[in-house]
Amino acid sequence: MSDEDYCTIAEAPRPPRADGPPYADCVLCREPTEYPESYKGITLCPVCEWQEAQRTACSG
Repeated sequence: MSDEDYCTIAEAPRPPRADGPPYADCVLCREPTEYPESYKGITLCPVCEWQEAQRTACSG
């Protein structure tokens, strides 16, 4: 298998990291994220982000 046989989300756009509070809430668990509160879009905390990556990972 070559590297092209695997799908990754490395190129997926991510929100900019916040320099400090206020932080956006995670859309799944409502915990603070690493992203600024002013960011428009879906934000996930590190735990939910990791769990979502595991859930959506390609299997083959």
